Amino acid sequence: MNAIKVGFIGFGTVGQGAATILVRNASEIRRRAGCDIIVKSAAVRDVNRERGPELARVALTTDANDIVNDPEIDVIVEAMGGDEPARSLLLQAIASGKHVVTANKALIAVYGTELFVAAREHGVSVAFEAAVAGGIPVIKSIREGLAGNKIQWLAGIINGTSNYILTEMRDKGRDFGDVLTEAQALGYAETDPTFDVEGIDAAHKLTILASIAFGVPLNFDAVYTEGISQITQEDTAYAQELGYRIKHLGLARDTGDGIELRVHPTLIPERRLIANVDGVMNAVLVQADAVGPTLYYGAGAGGEPTGSSVVADIMDVVRGASASVESRVPHLGFQHEALNEVRTIGNKEFETSFYVRILAEDKPGVMADISRIIGDEKISIEAIIQKEPAEGSAKVPIILLTGKIIEGVMIKAIEKLEALSTIEEPVTRIRVETLG
Repeated sequence: MNAIKVGFIGFGTVGQGAATILVRNASEIRRRAGCDIIVKSAAVRDVNRERGPELARVALTTDANDIVNDPEIDVIVEAMGGDEPARSLLLQAIASGKHVVTANKALIAVYGTELFVAAREHGVSVAFEAAVAGGIPVIKSIREGLAGNKIQWLAGIINGTSNYILTEMRDKGRDFGDVLTEAQALGYAETDPTFDVEGIDAAHKLTILASIAFGVPLNFDAVYTEGISQITQEDTAYAQELGYRIKHLGLARDTGDGIELRVHPTLIPERRLIANVDGVMNAVLVQADAVGPTLYYGAGAGGEPTGSSVVADIMDVVRGASASVESRVPHLGFQHEALNEVRTIGNKEFETSFYVRILAEDKPGVMADISRIIGDEKISIEAIIQKEPAEGSAKVPIILLTGKIIEGVMIKAIEKLEALSTIEEPVTRIRVETLG
């Protein structure tokens, strides 16, 4: 096979990480792929920036069109991020017969269907392992390794920034804002951290995972999303006292009546392996009918970890280039015409347990009022903690752990609790998942 030439549009942390692996491990990659894979050129913002000796031979340009229109380039790697011009450049590359590898989770979650249709029409591939969980080969594992299984649910810690923040809050008793500032200084969080801490980044990734797991079309708008900015250090401490840890979890579940797609803070029993994934690490737990639970753990970001997934995608593209479109692994694991439109379940229909934190006046009859409201809604209580008032305060924290209940019922009960003159608003609720 002739040498395959690769061009990069976007040559930051991920792009350079992938290119470095291709250069450094060239002989090993040749043995596995059956040909040389050569980094020919890259589109960058600054051609004068130092990029290290391993990348000295890579031709640089400031115009991405130079890469896309180069007839010698076989594979385009998109590592620039964002919707545009990434989307237009990749459609242009596909139309010219080039295979595409991308690490852009937002692009796949929102525009993946358009890219896949174009790729089929032009007989090329779109690969996107690096778009979810960095260096963890979770897409390939679900799409191919678990292809004989019916996936029942999956749950993932798929944003390292939010996981780092919650870990620091729990282990060091720090407040959200303090840890976020540190995460920004360390480069774990962007100057505008909204995508990470409000769950949007995780929702993009969950959209992709759910589509591959259940054979449903990509539908980012259907994901229920809740961030971690309202979680307090007290919540992390009370959760630990109850035997749980708070994680920003992405969860997709086939209930039989529809698909749940949700990203939110979640109490997980501390005995679960996934509850012990700390810092900036990622993990995805998949429950399937034949194999049971499988857990995929590793670095969710970083130049070479994510670059590792990019290189694996390039090698897959090279190996499958001579096969017909019909013979290749489908982009989402299911044949395009076999993708099923299914109902997405809204949050008021979720069935889960809840952690509830109430700040109440320290006076007789308050617990009786709370118990009456909880009992009227037929909500069972699994555990209860009542703390001493803080010094100088007449309010007592009351923490409840409920049995499973439809969320709409829980919302109704909380509205009644907040209507009591003895209860300080708002009442905090956090979902609980045992992942058993």
